[in-house]
Amino acid sequence: MKRLRGYLIAGLLVWIPLGVTLVFLGFVSKQLDRSLLLLPSEYRPEAWLGVAVPGIGIVLTLLLLLVTGLLAANIVGRGMVGRWESVLERIPFVRAVYSASKKFAELLFSDSGQAFKKVLLIEYPRKGIYSIAFLTSNGPDEAKHVTGEDVVCAFVPTTPMPASGFLVLVPRKDVVELDMDVDQAIKLIVSVGVVVPEWRRKDLRELPGTSPDKSPGPEHGRRAGQD
Repeated sequence: MKRLRGYLIAGLLVWIPLGVTLVFLGFVSKQLDRSLLLLPSEYRPEAWLGVAVPGIGIVLTLLLLLVTGLLAANIVGRGMVGRWESVLERIPFVRAVYSASKKFAELLFSDSGQAFKKVLLIEYPRKGIYSIAFLTSNGPDEAKHVTGEDVVCAFVPTTPMPASGFLVLVPRKDVVELDMDVDQAIKLIVSVGVVVPEWRRKDLRELPGTSPDKSPGPEHGRRAGQD
């Protein structure tokens, strides 16, 4: 029975990750296939193939992104984008959403930006309870003036879907920067703590107050934005 149970568990360990991955890819493919709605019905693949082909929307989406990028990268395209943005800037509420989304995308895909490139440990939702967070930016000047603290913006993701979460402003002195990378932190969050990243101390820079036989506490970590 123990051997049979071991075989069943081994089978589950093969199929569960594969199944979750296939479901996720199927969801993404289904969403991207919605881009086919941009084409007239007579030009859609199912019209001239006679059958719906899943995944065609991915190709169309990639082509759309490439064409858009090529247009936006030249002088004519930049002028068109500028005129489009000037129209959106005149519409209340829409301009706020568009401006915030644009800045978020620029920070996320910029090589020079620090958004979501640092994993933090903060005391949230109360003192003595620690949460994984991502550094998004320095805090707004008004918040620094009102609180008298040098605050940073941190995004606290929820499990098991890290795309949703909370924005918190935390004093820089209360933030600990971890050495795990973003991918490791996301795995930890998605797995609700089951997949714990290995801490390779030999790859870490020596932290003050530590010794080879003593692990550093939160007070010995590096503060966000400091080396």
